[in-house]
Amino acid sequence: MNASDFVLGVTASLSGRRWLWRTGEERVASGIVQRLGVPEIVGRLLAARAVDIDQAGLFLEPTLRAMLPDPSALVDMDLAADRLAEAVRRGETVAVFGDYDVDGACGAALMVGLLRMLGCAVHHHVPDRIVEGYGPNVPALRRLVGLGASLIVCVDCGTAAAETLASVAGQADVIVLDHHKAEGPPPVVLATVNPNRLDDHSGLGTLCAAGVAFLAAVATVRALRRLGHFNGAAEPDLLSLLDLVALATVCDVMPLTGLNRALVCQGLKVMARRARPGIAALLEVTGARERLNASTCGFALGPRINAGGRISEADLGLRLLLTEDRIEALALAERLESVNRQRQDVESIIMDTAMRSAEAQVARGHAVLLVAGEGWHPGVVGIVAGRIKERFNRPACVTAISDGVGKGSGRSVPGLDLGAAIIAARQAGLLSTGGGHAMAAGFSLHSERMDAFHAFLDERLAAARVLPGAADLAIEGSLTVQGATTEVAQQLERLAPFGAGNEEPMLVLHRARVLRADRVGREGNTVRAFVEGEGGGPRLKVMLFRAREGALADALLARGQGMAMHLAGHLRAEAWNGSVTPCFVVSDAAIA
Repeated sequence: MNASDFVLGVTASLSGRRWLWRTGEERVASGIVQRLGVPEIVGRLLAARAVDIDQAGLFLEPTLRAMLPDPSALVDMDLAADRLAEAVRRGETVAVFGDYDVDGACGAALMVGLLRMLGCAVHHHVPDRIVEGYGPNVPALRRLVGLGASLIVCVDCGTAAAETLASVAGQADVIVLDHHKAEGPPPVVLATVNPNRLDDHSGLGTLCAAGVAFLAAVATVRALRRLGHFNGAAEPDLLSLLDLVALATVCDVMPLTGLNRALVCQGLKVMARRARPGIAALLEVTGARERLNASTCGFALGPRINAGGRISEADLGLRLLLTEDRIEALALAERLESVNRQRQDVESIIMDTAMRSAEAQVARGHAVLLVAGEGWHPGVVGIVAGRIKERFNRPACVTAISDGVGKGSGRSVPGLDLGAAIIAARQAGLLSTGGGHAMAAGFSLHSERMDAFHAFLDERLAAARVLPGAADLAIEGSLTVQGATTEVAQQLERLAPFGAGNEEPMLVLHRARVLRADRVGREGNTVRAFVEGEGGGPRLKVMLFRAREGALADALLARGQGMAMHLAGHLRAEAWNGSVTPCFVVSDAAIA
């Protein structure tokens, strides 16, 4: 690696990170600017995201008309749509079996809502994370059959539940709408629609389960239309379901490119109308008043919908998304807000102990950090694993132990496939259950096998040992304080929505001097500062979040000890009281 690869020569920032340039082809950037008439910074950012000249227009203005695929491209979709259409025409009772995370809740709400719009009686079930575990289980399936369901639709689960689903063979047909990676052939049910089943070549493997469910909705309405079912009557408004798809896509960390980008863009527009009482109520409870974006989904709505499934009633989120009563919606939203605060308390109790254990393992040279605790709540171990992974730049697994059995969750870093390692450990007999994908996985095991499991992961993911202690920071451009204007911030917004696969542009504000800094917020967990360029000029507000402690907060509060600082972060246009001003949100810093 050459010195020119490092942004402003930063090889160790205040958080220990290397700053590296992320650039695209100059030819592509220039071509985008010339063809679309966009500012140079937009062209450069698109090129850095590997968006070519022909794709750029659709990237900036994605439409479902141009990007929605034929649902029939998915294996078994036509079988599923025809059976759903038959259930509608015959007035059957249908059951929807969901999952306790945001994608499972949104996908289940989408299917329940669609079938009710079409006149079906619909029951739904979300399994309790601790009592029932993930996915279909025999007692729940038999209860749904007992309620009269002749068709069961599993959303965000079912691909790996062949034996369980066989328990209702001959009593109810089963359709699986899922996106989890399959290890072998699909279950023997009426239809398994999953872009990640081994024999599916649709190229739609980045859809979340709610996205798969939306395509199933499109295919079902098409099948009914073909049968003359509507006969001049109004068809269901499928676009009204896109708020659910957007929320699920963002919260399940699907890449916001291609079709997903179009689904989220259109879904955010639907969400902005606040027509769904549950989402409107949750936005009210969280105090989200700004223009809705992907961050609203990921940081305001998602954690609260998830909280019910983590430590309380598994179906709270689904009930919130389904209710049409605004008073009930507000009551459910307030309950989820309360449960989320409880989740934060439970998480904080575990976090300190887990972090200390992980730090000790780093010192001992472990490639993978595996921490466990007796009595820890299994509903928050995934969140804790994610924080450990961020802190130490290592794959991390956190396990809650009860009665000699551990239930764990893991998070990985780019380039190291944790899901494959977990599956291999299960196949080697070290785990009772286990699966996942490259960046996240879940598992269970007998506690006496913990050391052997840790050794297995260390060997399987040994490449993690040579990773730097903090992840490199990819920088896409630099600005002076004077150049960080509202107009530039608004141009950057054209690349939104931001998230996985389309991260918010990371820019460097070079040689800024801190004029004033203080702690703000209810718990003083945010640092607000004002900076100017070396030659004076306009002042710019900068914000540092999650700043309870650490070198970044200390440097800002000490005003950089009088020295100029390079600040890495995101430039945003901030609306307040009718005016729009620029604000720079800091992610990292280095002394100039």
